[in-house]
Amino acid sequence: MTTILSLFNYWAVIALMMVGYYCLIAHGNMIKKIMGLGIFQTSVFIMFISAGKVLGGSTPILREGVTEYSNPLPHVLILTAIVVGIATTAVALALAVRIQEAFGTIEDDQLSEADPEDAAGQ
Repeated sequence: MTTILSLFNYWAVIALMMVGYYCLIAHGNMIKKIMGLGIFQTSVFIMFISAGKVLGGSTPILREGVTEYSNPLPHVLILTAIVVGIATTAVALALAVRIQEAFGTIEDDQLSEADPEDAAGQ
């Protein structure tokens, strides 16, 4: 029987997902949205890593007496996802800097009122 404490990773995933999602929908600042997206991404990484671990499992190397193995594929895929997530965050921050330079703000409500022709002339 599993207890709440043994499912701590999944409770952490749920908490981080909710914090990241709240940052995405509640804030109008682009930097805060990018940070919320990073928190949400981290929760997904933790979820996949937790799901890939087999309790009592060993490394996937053939040895005497070992019958259960942990699958290394989710961990390898998460390493790739971390690299892609960092690159995506860097591009998003670069775009936020360019929007700040062009419009003078990174707040959503002020950007919706801004004139695109002013930014094109710069």
